[in-house]
Amino acid sequence: MAGLSTRHLLGIKDLNLEDIQLIFETADTFKSVLNRPIKKVPSLRDVTIANIFFENSTRTRLSFELAEKRLSADVVNFAASSSSVSKGETLIDTVNNILAMKVDMVVMRHPYAGAGIFLSKHVNAQIVNAGDGAHEHPTQALLDAFSIREKYGDVAGKKVVIVGDILHSRVALSNILCLKQLGAEVMVCGPTTLIPKYIGTLGVKVEHNLVKALNWCDVANMLRIQLERQDIKYFPSLREYTMLYGLNKRILDSLDKEIMVMHPGPINRGVEITSDVADSRQSVILEQVENGVAIRMAVLYLLAGQTP
Repeated sequence: MAGLSTRHLLGIKDLNLEDIQLIFETADTFKSVLNRPIKKVPSLRDVTIANIFFENSTRTRLSFELAEKRLSADVVNFAASSSSVSKGETLIDTVNNILAMKVDMVVMRHPYAGAGIFLSKHVNAQIVNAGDGAHEHPTQALLDAFSIREKYGDVAGKKVVIVGDILHSRVALSNILCLKQLGAEVMVCGPTTLIPKYIGTLGVKVEHNLVKALNWCDVANMLRIQLERQDIKYFPSLREYTMLYGLNKRILDSLDKEIMVMHPGPINRGVEITSDVADSRQSVILEQVENGVAIRMAVLYLLAGQTP
């Protein structure tokens, strides 16, 4: 039976190359399903999935919920702000209470790194990490790489620059791990204060000049500044950050080649990217959102032990 080599999806580091290729091939099938008049398949009928979000989310939560419903799963949504967590209930007690209602799989976002790993060791359910602190966001990295593959036919050999708040971004780490495994060249670009000291151990290039980085790359992934995770000021002001690292149409048009522009969302228009770039034909931001549903369908389907 074809399936993933892991019982949970806690991070890209748990996937091998065959796993990633299988997820992509399965997502290809589901993307064709999503373009049919009837966008639903019975693949996960009788499977119950709980979406447990301890942090605010729009795109990821809706994308997972839609993916689950397209697979005909039963869906339970849980928001920590309106739950007994606010009364002091622990993470394990919260999840075990949900599992006692015969839930098969948990999709969890949590503000602390490693929360999914911790949970996987203490509860008897499959865990999908929908983002844990500044650690990993595996399905976002998968959909980003899938979008590059869709545009260019292959990820191997492509030059991808990730621009912005690398230090606090779970998207950046997962993207680096995924892209490197698929054979891409990866560069990070941003202020020195937002580039982690360990970055060299991941085998990526570092550039502090945005125009040089854009002239090098085939794909630019523009990250949001993670103000909610910053405990000190890492740069003088958003205005100065935008002057040095914001992508606008003038810079884009000045390049000697056409590049693909990505953004994991939510976009701070006018900060890391201007509206005329976000809405340009070089942008694949909305395609990323569409691909997110197909990728999450593939992940849930494969983890549930089904075969394509």
